[in-house]
Amino acid sequence: QGDPDRETVYGSDPAAVAGRWLAAGTAWLHMVNLDGAFGEGGQANLEALRAILATGAQVQFGGGLRSLPDVESALEMGVARVVLGTAAVESPDLVAEALARFGPDRVAVALDVRDGRVQVRGWVEDAGRAAVDLAAELAALGLRTVVHTDVARDGVSRGLNVDASRRLAQATGLEVIASGGVASLEDIRAAREAGLAGVVVGRALYEGRVRLEEALRC
Repeated sequence: QGDPDRETVYGSDPAAVAGRWLAAGTAWLHMVNLDGAFGEGGQANLEALRAILATGAQVQFGGGLRSLPDVESALEMGVARVVLGTAAVESPDLVAEALARFGPDRVAVALDVRDGRVQVRGWVEDAGRAAVDLAAELAALGLRTVVHTDVARDGVSRGLNVDASRRLAQATGLEVIASGGVASLEDIRAAREAGLAGVVVGRALYEGRVRLEEALRC
């Protein structure tokens, strides 16, 4: 839920964790630089990203990307798709520039939402925007993909907010990847049946409530 004081550590070797999920059959890994999202610097997460990329995974990467050089640097490192969050909300021109330069396959936006309103800076600030309005504006810029997270459900295993993600997709025509709160395979099946573009699964995998092999078969 974006509270840095409620952190759970699931592993200290990012490359080994990446290898675990690749061995289970995934092609994509979703990585967030939480330090960057909270505006903190440091090289540890950059080194982790390099180690994860060395496994050969396709990596969708976000957190702390605030400028076009940040985006370019991540893509040059080998990231398959960057995810812009706070910067997309505060500087839509950056989204337009990134899309023009790198194309819609390689640039997505994170819409982190609480009660229908977009949250920024590690989910600790309300951006004062309705998610569907911002998403429509970004779609008009040529954006194709958003990662939609219901912040209230993130990390607490209450189930995906599939209805909200479906409404966002229907209202904007965007490809919506649902995130936040996956508790079981039923969430993944529901997202599939709703026509969503994908699902990000985190804690449920690490705590064994969802087996990746079964999720992929869904």
